[in-house]
Amino acid sequence: MNEYFTLFLTVAVVAIAVIFVISKMIVIIQQAQVMIIERLGRYNRTLKAGVNIVIPFLEKPRHVKWKIQREYNGKVYYYITEVDRIDLRETLYDFPRQNVITKDNVTIEINALLYFQVIDPYKAVYEIENFPDAIEKLTQTTLRNVIGELELDETLSSREVINAKLRTILDEATDKWGIKINRVELQDILPPKEIKEAMEKQMRAEREKREMILRSEGEKQSKILVAQGEKEANITRAEGEKQYAILRAEGEATAKIRIAEAEAEAIRRIKEAVETKTTDPTQYLVALKYIEALKEIANSSGGKVVFMPYEASSLLSSLGSIKELLKELK
Repeated sequence: MNEYFTLFLTVAVVAIAVIFVISKMIVIIQQAQVMIIERLGRYNRTLKAGVNIVIPFLEKPRHVKWKIQREYNGKVYYYITEVDRIDLRETLYDFPRQNVITKDNVTIEINALLYFQVIDPYKAVYEIENFPDAIEKLTQTTLRNVIGELELDETLSSREVINAKLRTILDEATDKWGIKINRVELQDILPPKEIKEAMEKQMRAEREKREMILRSEGEKQSKILVAQGEKEANITRAEGEKQYAILRAEGEATAKIRIAEAEAEAIRRIKEAVETKTTDPTQYLVALKYIEALKEIANSSGGKVVFMPYEASSLLSSLGSIKELLKELK
């Protein structure tokens, strides 16, 4: 009985040992991850995604330091831990705010975001001891150097330029570590309180200045439009008066022509009527004009005739001639 128990215990121990060894031999790597394998302390190979076989006790993975993000009570915390797998995906580092001095000696707070990706796992493990911390320190020092070359106004208005410059410098510095810097973003730029108040006053003054300029430009345009309207109205009025004067002159000329034509026609007819008579039609016309002149003189002098600039005998003879002409015309 004891022999069977001993045999069973031996088989069980061997089976457990075999299972343990097999579990150590089989390594499953997730997609977009790799594992650095060392054999007896030296680099051997890099395991990629899928099922991989390793030699237990002779081969083991190389642990690397990695920055992990955790959220607790609404706040985000970062801490560095050791892992045996390297993530090849793009990774985000959110660095804490740091004080930076500009070229014009203004201290500002800047919060930077860094997007990087491990391109060569071998270099990331063997070329740098703690690459997450190295990237953070390198970013902070580079940011101080870049901002130190710019004044405050340039810093606030040149984020894209600063981001591009930081990315170029960091990408060149981390290339030997097998790391690619994809993007650098300045999340917050916070100047001191007194500087912010001065900037707000300046902004308010600029807005008031623009408002005054726009108002004056509007008044200027309004006066110009009013003047142009008055000018066009005066031109139109003058054109109308000109046309009116021309038409009135043409009407008066036409009327005079018609009157003259009518008088000429009257004289012609009178002449035809008295051609066979001995009476001179000129006397008739003179007498007729004379009577019209007397009528106007009487109207202008209140019905009183001051003098008679024509001989009475001639007037009477003319009246007689007029009487005879009228009889003959009838």
